Amino acid sequence: MNDYSIDHAAIARGVPYPRNYNSELLTFARGKGVYLYDTAGRRYLDLGSGIAVNALGYGRRDLARTAARQMRRLIHVSNLFANEPALRVGERLLRTAAGVMREPPVAVHFGNSGSEANEAALKYARLYALRSRGAGHHKFLCFENGFHGRTIGALAVTPNPKYRDPFLPLLPDITVCPYNDVSALERIVSDEYAAVIVEVVQGEGGLRVMTPEFAAALSRLCAQHDVLLIADEVQTGLGRTGTLYASQQREFKPDIITLSKPLAAGLPLSATLIPDRVNRLLNLGEHGSTFGGGPVTTAVAEQVLATIEAPRFLMQVQQRARELDTLLDSLQSGRHSVTGVHGLGLLRGVELAVDTERAATVLSTVLERMRAAGVLILRSGTNVVRIAPPLTITAAELERGVTALDRELRQLESENWFETGGTE
Repeated sequence: MNDYSIDHAAIARGVPYPRNYNSELLTFARGKGVYLYDTAGRRYLDLGSGIAVNALGYGRRDLARTAARQMRRLIHVSNLFANEPALRVGERLLRTAAGVMREPPVAVHFGNSGSEANEAALKYARLYALRSRGAGHHKFLCFENGFHGRTIGALAVTPNPKYRDPFLPLLPDITVCPYNDVSALERIVSDEYAAVIVEVVQGEGGLRVMTPEFAAALSRLCAQHDVLLIADEVQTGLGRTGTLYASQQREFKPDIITLSKPLAAGLPLSATLIPDRVNRLLNLGEHGSTFGGGPVTTAVAEQVLATIEAPRFLMQVQQRARELDTLLDSLQSGRHSVTGVHGLGLLRGVELAVDTERAATVLSTVLERMRAAGVLILRSGTNVVRIAPPLTITAAELERGVTALDRELRQLESENWFETGGTE
């Protein structure tokens, strides 16, 4: 066993993690606002927010006080008992989604991660189909470039060979449909399915956005065949797109909503919202979570929801989104390295003009150079740079980040890293 070490550049080596993680990792010591500071004291503007988790930024004393106060009172009781913060957050979530879902939700299953939220949704869908329609209605429909998690069930509806192939065989009877293809959807959906699971914005699939026509067809066909429509809002929910739920921006009425990433400001918490017609068919003990909905995580989540739900906060997110639109339009104009801009709100993708074989190398280079410039960004799909900053970011901070990206892309263009035929 090798002991880990952190060098003068804040790079940890010999880390005690499995090999599915990088062997050398930049190491952070603290955060403040929209900035992270490594162990050498260098500051980074974070346009990734912990993969869209830290919606309220870093170093918030109000959230720290809430967590500490609750830890002094009660940390854990398991799901064999109730706790007051979880009860309050559950009621609040039900209220926020009442007008978003096809039927108002009546129950919330708390878990720890987005994968767990989606696993719960798939299990509930199977139980609903079996008990409302009998055997033979258990299939799941998912979409090309979708991502719903890495546990076995969630992975089965994540049709990316890179993630799936080493773990085959997965759940049987999974159908993959092209995203935003209404004709294909109409050919596929039938009462053989228990559920359709979909993202309004494909967070790991290049930030493609669901079209209004596709949203309407999904809602219509699922209602027609009594197939549960699961909206995976793990990355898009809770203000990320400028509304509390991304589903609100489309004619889209899901039966189940799954949430996680920003829900507890970086603490592990997820929620699966279900309607009465599903809930009344469940039996005691058919699903559970030891840690899900613990007092500390839900106490923090209560404050997160109160902050994000405030009309002024969402108005500010919408304003930042408009400013980001302007910045990205300017970035795309005249840059042959950029072939498109995707996404909604403060979840955006910059598509780069690079072929599939070289995409991984080019994206890694872009991310490394941005990091050297003091800006952290993410990737999405094969050739898309993902921008998902804390929702508390200012206009000046957004401009600084996009300006840095423009500078690095300009330099890479001069070094002939990209294909021609972009926007020029």
